[in-house]
Order: sequence, then structure tokens, then C-alpha cells
Amino acid sequence: MLNIVLHEPEIPANTGNIGRTCVAVGARLHLIEPLGFKLNEKNLKRAGMDYWDKLDVTTYINYEDFLEQNSGAKIYMATTKAPKVYTEVRYEPGCYIMFGKESAGIPEKILVNHKEECVRIPMLGDIRSLNLGNSVAVILYEALRQNGFAGMGLAGQLHEMSWA
Repeated sequence: MLNIVLHEPEIPANTGNIGRTCVAVGARLHLIEPLGFKLNEKNLKRAGMDYWDKLDVTTYINYEDFLEQNSGAKIYMATTKAPKVYTEVRYEPGCYIMFGKESAGIPEKILVNHKEECVRIPMLGDIRSLNLGNSVAVILYEALRQNGFAGMGLAGQLHEMSWA
């Protein structure tokens, strides 16, 4: 099982969408406070639709609390400041992939201590960043692909329909 970590997320709809994605792939969601919203907020629930109650979510009072409760975890950090592209690392089962808040990303004081674990999504030079939910989906699905989409449905079925 993979782990998605949101460091101080600010927009409830983004977190709701990310929660829904986590449910769809069997990932855990970790939220590091302070949050820019309340967990019972209407916009969060609306974006997460009826999946929020199926979500494995844990909150932490701060980054230090997160580290203490997840001691020894392999943590990759998504940042536009990384020299390495997200496809250049091997995501182990059970690893953590951290994303920063929408307005500022992961604080640089955290990033400098994890240079080798920092990854980026390539973009054109004048674009600041992708939407947080999109960034999570891009990197999460690469991690899932690397692990053979373990336990996930890999084939759909089209149904023949008469259009007469």
C-alpha cells in the first residue's frame, strides 16, 4: 500500500479529490496540520463524494509528529525544486509521497534534508506548478505502475449495444 502525504493543504476540494483517488487505488492519506479547512467541511466531502468514509486517513499536529509516528519510512517529496524527475526513482511498496500546500509547496527547510528523495514533474518554464490533485495523480499512478498495479482491476468490459 502506498501513502500520500499532504503537508498543510489549504483547499478542501483538492484534498477531497485526492482522498477519492486514494480510495480508488487503496492508498492511505496522511494530512499534516495546520489544514486550511475543517475535515467536516462541505467542499471537502463534496469533492470526495461518497468515498470519504472509505478513506484510510490520518492527521498529524505537525511535521515532527508525522515523522515520529512514521519513523524509518521512505519518503519522496514532490517539489518544483527537485533536480530529479519523478520517473527516475523506484517507489517501493509502502513508501510515502509527500506534497506541499498549494500556495508554497513543501518548506525548503524540510527539502534540504531530503535532496535525494525530491522529485519533480516536468513542465514548461513559465508554469509555476500543476494543480495539487493532478500532481498527486501523476506521481501516484507512476508508483502504482512500477509496482504492477498490484490488486487493481486491469481490464474493463465493453457491452455491445443496439443503436437501432
